[in-house]
Amino acid sequence: MRVPVLYSAVGSLLLAGVGAAPASGAEAAAEVRGVAVAVARAEAGGITFGSCSAEGEMPGSMRCGTVSVPLDYADPYGKQIKLTVSRVKATHKDPNNSKRRVPRQGALVFNPGGPGASGMYFPLIGLMPEWKRIAAAYDLVGYAPRGVGRSAPLSCQDPLKFFKGPAQAPTHPSESYKRERIAQAKAYARGCAKRSGSALRHYHSLNNARDLDVLRAALGEEKLTFMGASYGTYYGALYATLFPSHVRRMVFDAAVNPDPEQIWYRNNLDQSAAFEARWADMREWIAKHHKVYGLGDTPAKVLRSYERASTRLARKPAGGKVGPGQLQNAFLQAGYYDDYWPYRAYALSAYLKGDPQPLVDIAAPVTEAAAEAENSRAVYTAVECNDGPWPTDWRIWDRDNTRLARVAPFETWDNVWMNLPCAYWPVPRQRPLDVRTGPGELPPTLILAAERDAASPYQGALELHRRLWHSVLVTERDAGTHGIGGGPNACVNAHLDAYLLEGRLPVRRASCAPHPEPRPETEG
Repeated sequence: MRVPVLYSAVGSLLLAGVGAAPASGAEAAAEVRGVAVAVARAEAGGITFGSCSAEGEMPGSMRCGTVSVPLDYADPYGKQIKLTVSRVKATHKDPNNSKRRVPRQGALVFNPGGPGASGMYFPLIGLMPEWKRIAAAYDLVGYAPRGVGRSAPLSCQDPLKFFKGPAQAPTHPSESYKRERIAQAKAYARGCAKRSGSALRHYHSLNNARDLDVLRAALGEEKLTFMGASYGTYYGALYATLFPSHVRRMVFDAAVNPDPEQIWYRNNLDQSAAFEARWADMREWIAKHHKVYGLGDTPAKVLRSYERASTRLARKPAGGKVGPGQLQNAFLQAGYYDDYWPYRAYALSAYLKGDPQPLVDIAAPVTEAAAEAENSRAVYTAVECNDGPWPTDWRIWDRDNTRLARVAPFETWDNVWMNLPCAYWPVPRQRPLDVRTGPGELPPTLILAAERDAASPYQGALELHRRLWHSVLVTERDAGTHGIGGGPNACVNAHLDAYLLEGRLPVRRASCAPHPEPRPETEG
């Protein structure tokens, strides 16, 4: 999902005119055999780790390599693609007792979400105090999933044309604006097909789950220890359903809703609704600190300040680069992480007082990152469009999102434009797998969720908890950070450490008080 919704009042959605043909029996059997072939090959070949120079400057303890997987698991002897992998070996150092040598427990593989995000830098997290105990016991392993970075990268348009700014961001778009965005979505979908060819159909979540099993085998792990965040929880759940006997321990952090009926159109509607609530949380916090920022002493007044800035940017973009669209994107990012709130508020305040530079600093497109951003967007689009059915009739999108935007205007239409290429997708789609495990099929797993997470609304964690037998849900109450494991909440981290290091879990559910609110800042 949009990195991906309590199911909102938009009502029942009819996915009319949508084709999502399941694999035939023969094709499904061929894919099962293909996974077995790829796994055996990976077990025999392993991964040769060496320099990470291609990934930029890295500490000497981090090493990189590649693992080959079939582009098409139904044809395991056909075209192979290479996934880049990174690793820092277990330190064996107990951060609380320098004389104690910690035994190695295997590899901990991590995915940060997306779709389209790379986990190549994850092993460096072991340098952080919150992760040192885990880094002592586990090799920390990250990788770039298929299509991402150097892993058979996808592209849908010229990266030099990716950043378009300054941009508008109408919360109630006109019919002419909608027609313009429909034309752009169609062109983007055509570009994906043109630049990726017949390979495009093989970039989806089921193949991401299969790739994960090949990676497990290449690492020499009999069973997988995995931590997925956001979208990573979805294909982690697919893995648990497809390969339950291969699981050692799994952590699902900021779980998305795996219900096949939610993949992905409904989930994105729910996400838009949840971001409205998180935007309200942020405005309430800014209003509480009116003496610092001067943006209004009520959430309604803060909203008027934001809208005044948006109107002014529409007339004259800040620095020639930041229009209403860039402003909206900067504050959308703050919906993911509340530690962004202080500087976002400061930048908005400074802009309205006549200093645009702080806003330009946080909101202007970073052209040096265009290639990476274009690749990430291409993978996001390909995976979500390939994963399941989407409405192919614009009238359905227009009806559902017009209703939703009346009560949740902040992200609704931006989310539409992000996903609209899926209405015109040129390749066959998967039928979503029914994520579900029964008694005794899967070892105990841990689900982490913040109660007010907007990107992965809490209902998704509840749904995953219902579907994975013997899973345990730990909730951070009254908090909305997207991904809470290894963060500022000591209670959450205690549950994470107990599970990964000792296999201990609460009986069924547990909750933690929220981490402290961010402190206001007057400058960056």
